[in-house]
Amino acid sequence: MTTVRWTDAALADLDDLLAYTDANYSSLTAKVELRIRTVVQRVARRPQSARRLEQNSDVRVVPVLRYPFKIFYRVIRDEIQILHIHHAARQ
Repeated sequence: MTTVRWTDAALADLDDLLAYTDANYSSLTAKVELRIRTVVQRVARRPQSARRLEQNSDVRVVPVLRYPFKIFYRVIRDEIQILHIHHAARQ
């Protein structure tokens, strides 16, 4: 499995979305976090499996099924860098 490194921005995104979820849908917070971490583990096993962005082919995006989030990452040698977690309803 490839090493995963979260950028500061991605960790801030995760903290923000979990805080929002906890404040508004507290019963879902643990499920959302588990799902995000499960998707990241899947990406670590198969880093080339997600689609590339048209605007930046170095960056890939994977949806977090069941929840309205997308995880943006790039692969550099033997490391996956989690760049950003985006809420699908936000621009």
